[in-house]
Amino acid sequence: MLVELRQIGTDQLLDQLEVEGLADIPQPGLWLDLGERSFLVMQRTHRYRLSNGRYELAAVALQVKAQRQPADARRWRHGWVIGDPNCRYNARSPLLRCAVLPEGPCERCQHFCAIA
Repeated sequence: MLVELRQIGTDQLLDQLEVEGLADIPQPGLWLDLGERSFLVMQRTHRYRLSNGRYELAAVALQVKAQRQPADARRWRHGWVIGDPNCRYNARSPLLRCAVLPEGPCERCQHFCAIA
């Protein structure tokens, strides 16, 4: 199956790759590493074509942002977060660590406040 990597915002085609099945295509909020390049998947759309009166999945377009996965990114619940998700000020997002110390790390933050 064809997977298109497109720049979020401009929809510019960055790369194309072939994968075996849908399970091999990352969902939004996950990182995709392609050799030296790393991308954060922001959005996923399916592209269909009409064949013999039926629609078939032709390609998947991933809207991505070029970003290296932070060292303190971790899986949490249904996705990824940067930093410690047990802190009250953590954004619980793969895009932003927190409002208090966005560049991190959480261990050095004097405002760390564990959720009770």
